[in-house]
Amino acid sequence: MPVPVPRQRVNTPSQTAVTATAAVGTDLTLLVIEDDPAGTFTVPELVDASGGRVRIRTARNLTEAERLLTDDVHCVLVDLALAPGKPGDDRLAPLHHVLRLAPRHAVLALTTSGDAELAAAAVSAGAQDHLCREELDGPLLSRAIRYAVERKRADSVQVKLAESRLRAQENARLERGLLPTPLLQGSDLRFAARYRPGRSRALLGGDFYDTVRTPDGTVHAMIGDVCGHGPDEAALGVELRIAWRALTLAGLCGDELLSTLQQVLEHERDNEEIFATLCTVDIAPDGRRAGLCLAGHPSPLIARHGRAAQLLPYEDGGPALGLLPRARWPRRQVELGGAWSLMMYTDGLIEGRSAGPDSPRLGQDGMVEMINRQLASGLGGEELLEAAVAEVRELNGGELTDDVAVLLLARERTAGDPTAGRPSRSRRGQRR
Repeated sequence: MPVPVPRQRVNTPSQTAVTATAAVGTDLTLLVIEDDPAGTFTVPELVDASGGRVRIRTARNLTEAERLLTDDVHCVLVDLALAPGKPGDDRLAPLHHVLRLAPRHAVLALTTSGDAELAAAAVSAGAQDHLCREELDGPLLSRAIRYAVERKRADSVQVKLAESRLRAQENARLERGLLPTPLLQGSDLRFAARYRPGRSRALLGGDFYDTVRTPDGTVHAMIGDVCGHGPDEAALGVELRIAWRALTLAGLCGDELLSTLQQVLEHERDNEEIFATLCTVDIAPDGRRAGLCLAGHPSPLIARHGRAAQLLPYEDGGPALGLLPRARWPRRQVELGGAWSLMMYTDGLIEGRSAGPDSPRLGQDGMVEMINRQLASGLGGEELLEAAVAEVRELNGGELTDDVAVLLLARERTAGDPTAGRPSRSRRGQRR
C-alpha cells in the first residue's frame, strides 16, 4: 500500500527545494502526481546503493498535489497523461500547472517510451528531465531524482547570479548618472576632477562636488563630504549637490546659501548625528579674486605662477552643516592673481598614512609638499590629480578606506605674461 500522506496545506512552497543538494547519501522526498498511483508506485520509499532514501508521496490529481506540496518535498514527478483531454489540447498542461505551482522545485516529466517528442518538449518547457514509464525502476528513479534536484539548484544559482549582475549594472548606470557635469560654458577656466569612493565596487560615496557658471560670468565651485561613505551618505551627498546647484543658479551665495543647505540636510538626514563639511568658492568674472566659505572643511590649495603652492586662509571658517542650528559662515575675499591653479579636496586625500600602516597621517602639510613636488615636475590638470591620488594611495600602503574627491580649477597665463603660450606638460600630452 502507498505510504499515508499528511493533508497539510502550504500556501507558499518552501525555498528548501532551491538550497537542498542531491549529494549521495542524503534523504529526499518525491511527490508523484498520476491518476493511478497504485499501478506504478506501491512502495513508500526507495533506497539507493549509497544508503540514501527517497520517500515517495502520491497524489491522484493536481488539486491534491497542491495540498501535499509541503516543506520537505524536493522533487515533483508529474505524469503527462494525467489529463489527456481532447485531440488538440495541450498535452503539457499538467506540467505547466506544476511549474506554476512549484517554481522552486525540481520537476520530472513521466511519459511513455513511444512519446519521445513529448518528453523532449517537456524538458524544453522547464522540466529538469523526463522518465519513461516502461523503463522505470528503483535505481533509475533514485538517480534521476538526485540529478534533477542538483540541476534545479544549479539553475537557481545561475539565475541569481544573472540577476545580481543585471542589478549591479543598473546600479552602476544610476550612480554614473548622479555624478556631476560641470556647467562652465563661456568660461576660460580649465576644469579637472578625480573621484574615488571608499566603498568596494561602488561608483558613488559620501563626497560630492560641482561647478557652475552663472550668467554674470562668476564661476562657482563646491566640494563637500557627508560623514560616512555608505549608500545613505551617497544619496544625501547627491541631494546636497543638486540643492547647491539650484540655489547657486537662483543667485544665492555665501552664508545665505549655506544656511539654506543646512536646512536641506536637517530635513533629509536619517538622524541628528549626520553632518556634512563643505567648501564653496565663487570666482569673479575677471578670474583674479574669489570669495571663500568653509563649513568645517579643509581649505583649498592655490598654486600661483612662479610661487609654491599654499593653503588659502582658513581662520574664518564656520562649523560643518548640521552641527549648530543657527550657525553662520562668513565669506572671505581672497586674491588669486593672473595665473593660478586652485585645488579643492575632501579629507580622504589627507587622512591616509604617510608611510604605510601605523605611520602618521599625511595631513595638509604633507599634501602641500607632495603637490609642490608634482608641480615642479611639470604636472598639471588631469595628470596632477591622477598623480596625487595615486601617490596618496601608495603612501598609505594600500587602498584608501575613505572617499576621495579632488577638483581643480586653473586660469592660464595672461597675454602679458612672458611665459604666455607655453603649454603645460599635461596640455602638451593632450596634443600628441
